[in-house]
Amino acid sequence: MKIKKAILTGGGHATRLRPITSTMNKHLIKLAGKPMIYHAIEKVVKVGVTEIFINTNPGEEKLQEVVGDGSRWGIKIIFFEQKGGPQGIAHVVSQAKKFIGSDPFIFYLSDNIILGDLNDFVGEFLNNKNDCMLTLSKVEDPERFGVPVFEDGKLTAVLEKPKNPPNNFAVTGIYIYGPKVFFKAFKKIKPSDRGEYEISDVHSWLLKKGYKVGYKEITGWWKDTGKPKDLILANNLLLDEKKTLGSGTLNVKDLEKVEIKDPVLIGKNCKIKNCKIGPHVTIGDGCVLENIDISESLVFDDCELVSESEKFVIEKSIIGRSVKLSKKQNNKVANLVLGEKTQVML
Repeated sequence: MKIKKAILTGGGHATRLRPITSTMNKHLIKLAGKPMIYHAIEKVVKVGVTEIFINTNPGEEKLQEVVGDGSRWGIKIIFFEQKGGPQGIAHVVSQAKKFIGSDPFIFYLSDNIILGDLNDFVGEFLNNKNDCMLTLSKVEDPERFGVPVFEDGKLTAVLEKPKNPPNNFAVTGIYIYGPKVFFKAFKKIKPSDRGEYEISDVHSWLLKKGYKVGYKEITGWWKDTGKPKDLILANNLLLDEKKTLGSGTLNVKDLEKVEIKDPVLIGKNCKIKNCKIGPHVTIGDGCVLENIDISESLVFDDCELVSESEKFVIEKSIIGRSVKLSKKQNNKVANLVLGEKTQVML
C-alpha cells in the first residue's frame, strides 16, 4: 500500500493574524521566500503523493491562482469549496470524501511548519499497518491543541483543547488515515460545544473502537503559525534551515551602504540604502528600505520603509503588502504588525 493522496487546508479566516489576513489568505503568507502552503505541498510530494485536494473559502480565487494545478511539482491539485461555513477541520476532510474514495491519505494543516521530511512518519504507518497515525510535539501551551491521553503507556484518547492538559504533548496538524476509517468515525461524532466537528473526537472514536492508532513524536522543530509571533519564529527557523543548505543568499543588486547579517532573503527589484538587514529577515519583491535596521521580521511585497532622520530599528515585525512607513521623529525601535496598504508616519 502506498499513499498517493493528500488533503491540505487552504480555508479558514485566521482571525488571530489580523490585520495581515484581513486582505489575504493566511496560506499565501510567504515564509523564507515562498507561500506557506508551498512548504506543505513539498513535504507531501516528497513522500510520493501525486494528488492533492485543497479546501477553499467560498469565493476564493487568489489561492488557486498562486498554487495552480500542481504541474510545477509534477502532480495534480484539485480545489474544493468548503460548504456550510467553518465547522471544524474534521468537517474539511469529510467534504473531500468523493476525492479520497477508499484510498489511504495524508491530512496536512498547511499552517504547520516542520523541519525535515515525512518519510519516517509514513514508513512507520505502512510498516505497522496502522489505521491512523498521529504526530506529537512537546509544547509550552498544550491547552491550545489536541492532547493525547496515555494510560499505562498506551494511547487511549485525544482531548481537544483541554483546560487541564494531562501532559505537555500536542497532536500536530499532520495525520495519516487508512482506507475508509476516517469517514466511518466521522459519521459517529457530533459537533462539540463550540459547534465544530473536532478531529480529536475522530481519533478518540477510533481508539475506543479498537482501531490501530499509532503516533510518533516530531524530534525536530514544529510550529503552528496561529499568531504573529509564531509566523516570525517559523520564518526564523526556515531561514536557519536554508542557511545550513547554503541558500541564504541575496537576490538583489541595488544595495548601497548595506550591512547583511545572515540568514536573510531579499526579493527582486528592491532598493536598499544605508540599512542593516538581519538576522532572520525576509523581504518581498519591489521593496524600498532606507535608513532602516531590521531583524526577525517579514516584509511583504512593494513596501516602502524610509526614515528621513536617524536610523529606525524594526524588530520582530510583520509588514503587510504595499505598506508605506515614513519616520521623521526620533522614535528608535518598533514592533509592528501592519496590514496591506497601511500608511504610517512617525
